[in-house]
Amino acid sequence: MGAVGERGGGLQAEGGKLAIKPQKNGSLQVTGNLTIVAGSGREGWRGAQTWLCRCGQSKNKPFCDGSHKAAGFTAG
Repeated sequence: MGAVGERGGGLQAEGGKLAIKPQKNGSLQVTGNLTIVAGSGREGWRGAQTWLCRCGQSKNKPFCDGSHKAAGFTAG
């Protein structure tokens, strides 16, 4: 497993107000101005739209890789 920012592109455009929309039994769709910072304080990703894992099974955390489907994840 790599560090934040090793995988997942990220747009360099400004995306406006941050909005988070849970997908049914899946990821969190995030739109707007977003920066993900590693525990070390290094900026790992910046963009205007992404999908974040909420099932805990992604091999590319914090990003969703679709693992929730095989895991049978259901939102509570």
